[in-house]
Amino acid sequence: MRNRIQVLTVALLATAGVGRSVVEAQTSASAAPASAPAAAPVPRTSWGDPDLQGVWDYRTITPMERRPELADREFYTEGEVAELEGRAARRMDKAPDPNAPSTGLVHADYLTDPGRHVDDAHRTSLIVDPATGRMPALTPEAQQRQDAARAAAAASPAGGRTDSYRDRPLYERCITRGLPSTILPTLYNNNIRIVQSPGYVAIVHEMIHETRVVPLDGAPFTGVRSYLGESRGHWEGDTLVVESHNFNGKAPFRGAGANLKLTERYRRTSADRIEFRMTFEDATQWVQPWTVAYSIRPADGELYEYACHEGNYGLHNILENARDADRAAAASKH
Repeated sequence: MRNRIQVLTVALLATAGVGRSVVEAQTSASAAPASAPAAAPVPRTSWGDPDLQGVWDYRTITPMERRPELADREFYTEGEVAELEGRAARRMDKAPDPNAPSTGLVHADYLTDPGRHVDDAHRTSLIVDPATGRMPALTPEAQQRQDAARAAAAASPAGGRTDSYRDRPLYERCITRGLPSTILPTLYNNNIRIVQSPGYVAIVHEMIHETRVVPLDGAPFTGVRSYLGESRGHWEGDTLVVESHNFNGKAPFRGAGANLKLTERYRRTSADRIEFRMTFEDATQWVQPWTVAYSIRPADGELYEYACHEGNYGLHNILENARDADRAAAASKH
């Protein structure tokens, strides 16, 4: 975890002469943040590429999908931003409850750090395409797979199978979070390090500490499949474009696996911002591609090793408790 950073507040357009309460009540998808001042020159490496290097933080309390009650509202009002950020600040800053029963466990509230700020653009969702702010519909085949998976989960023991460590998720086993999960805002460890050299970019993900080395030399995809897929990059003007596919399907995202294609775009817009966009494509999963967008800001400090297995007592305890339950069940039959 790292200290939180104050995010630059972007003003929303308001109709002249109308009271704030009326503006907030009537703000709709047509309201957008005011135009930013002219951008400063893009920092560049010694060999001339835009400089994206550093440790970056992508925390945000903006949800992935727009809440249904917001309908087609693309942007939050200033009042809504203040309310959401105030609520997040109270959650992050509250002291432990002295009256809470002592269980020897630390409550999850004190182990997570999802941030305290709405994304710079003040959108009501990270999804910017489709315009609904929500993921597109599943294909009929994907819906069938999802229904079958839910039925299997409902038929399995509470919490999932525990016959072996192989029954447990890859994340629990400290193997991978998979891509794109490892670069989407989550409850904690929302940081990456970007390192550049002529012809290559390396992206180090804090969660489970995985690194992608992305060639920029036009090398073809090899077809080798992996948990994080295979990535190739190129520059489009000052924007780094990274395409990833050839996933092995063992760490699927929302049901999309071996057929998933991701296109990431990183554009340095100022000394303290990278504009990030990512497009998801899988014709076997969704009826159309979809895109998320958010700002990435400098992290406050270094990126330290995740070292997942050094404290991975959870997996051991899950299996130990399952064996205790097995013995108790066997004893009850005699």
